[in-house]
Amino acid sequence: MNPDALRHLLERLRRGELAIAEAMDRLRDLPFETLDDARVDHHRALRRGFPEVVYGAGKTPEQAVAIARAIAARGQTVLLTRSTPDMAAALIAAFPLAVADPQARTVVIRAGDVRALPGRVLVVSAGTSDLPVAAEAQVTAETLGCSVERLVDVGVAGLHRILSASRLLREVEVIIAVAGMEGALPSVITGLTDRPVIAVPTSVGYGASFQGLAALLGMLSSCAPGLVVVNIDNGFGAGYAAATFLRTAAELAARPKTADSDPAASAPLDAALRPAPSEPQV
Repeated sequence: MNPDALRHLLERLRRGELAIAEAMDRLRDLPFETLDDARVDHHRALRRGFPEVVYGAGKTPEQAVAIARAIAARGQTVLLTRSTPDMAAALIAAFPLAVADPQARTVVIRAGDVRALPGRVLVVSAGTSDLPVAAEAQVTAETLGCSVERLVDVGVAGLHRILSASRLLREVEVIIAVAGMEGALPSVITGLTDRPVIAVPTSVGYGASFQGLAALLGMLSSCAPGLVVVNIDNGFGAGYAAATFLRTAAELAARPKTADSDPAASAPLDAALRPAPSEPQV
């Protein structure tokens, strides 16, 4: 149940097109629905703007299908991350319109309940080995309504590659920078643009990289101000954050102007606060 669906239901109830008993039946499982192995949070879309996302790791294919059915039954888009091949096959068998991305390890079952967001997200990956995490970020952002572009294999070992894309870095609205090894790429990008940059450390690298810990600490220690960092290999978190940025910006732009934001409306208050002219000395 998303805000638009709830508003439509209440409007139908007000117009008498829907019986109270039927409305109550539709709202009965609104907070959450109890399954054998899960409690599906149907209230998530009202609170967060998007339905609960299913984390596939550790679940059986049967559990993933049951949770997806509960979400899809309410006309909501299903996004499942960290899918296994068996899990993807089970979801595609249960939902013929499901789209699996083996590289991103995601399965998406679209329901048409997600609005397109204005602006563009650019997903930048340092190396080809970082592409699975970058793909997860891309699929997540696109599923949440973002328009996404990709820039691949532009790590700092060949700095001219990212410098050649300086114009693109300034034209998009949000940037997701994915890098392993020492994790320097997000700091470089943040120094080249005034756009929000979300850094994603990956577990790519040799022994002293400590499965992404070196990249994570490097990004957290960045001297480039304003860099935002998510957890190791968390492409999903970066894509979700990018969509949240764009959704918030769109909502702010759509709000009607108030007296507080209108200079003409605040003129009388400014005049009242202005000190009175001093009396001329005789």
